[in-house]
Amino acid sequence: MVISNLKAVLPYNVKKVWDVVTDIGNYKWRSDIDKIEIIDKDKFVEYTKNNYKTDFYVKEKIQYKCWKFEMENDNLSGQWVGLFIEKEDKTIIDFTENIVRKKPVLKILLKLYLKKQQKLYLRDLKKELRKRE
Repeated sequence: MVISNLKAVLPYNVKKVWDVVTDIGNYKWRSDIDKIEIIDKDKFVEYTKNNYKTDFYVKEKIQYKCWKFEMENDNLSGQWVGLFIEKEDKTIIDFTENIVRKKPVLKILLKLYLKKQQKLYLRDLKKELRKRE
């Protein structure tokens, strides 16, 4: 099992951050995603630019506070927990991925991959939030 965490303080109110992160139908700001297929309110499928598919199952969604889902693809399965903490006119995001490898990939490679993906996500998120100012 590999755990990877991303924490950041964003200079935007929690509603704005929440709306961008949880609006899965509006994914064009994500540089790593080609498309997202919404199955229903609790399931969606992300496809990378290389057409790699990951299934997501929403387990909890508490507006402006917490979003949890399970994910699975050919290489891994696990859980993602996103916490949104309002602090004055800023938002603290605390996103944790808890991943189990399905294939014998080195644990260190998976950890590095997750960190890289989280940095890319944060960069894309900041860019989108600035655009919406």
